[in-house]
Amino acid sequence: MSDFVICINNDSNPASLILGKVYRTLPDAEAEAHHMLRIVDEDRSEPNGYLYPAAIFAPIELPEAARQVLMAAGD
Repeated sequence: MSDFVICINNDSNPASLILGKVYRTLPDAEAEAHHMLRIVDEDRSEPNGYLYPAAIFAPIELPEAARQVLMAAGD
């Protein structure tokens, strides 16, 4: 899975996810085996992220400059 995804459906979580926003994924092989992604959402209250269905995101590739900024922002 990509390090970054874009939210394509927030119907079930409109308070936690913003449609069209780029989110960083956190590694979680067990979650991925169940078609879920670990994401740090809008409230950022859980540094280990929350699980969301992978189907509500699309993987994306970012230019290196954007990738570096977003990776640093998540630290």
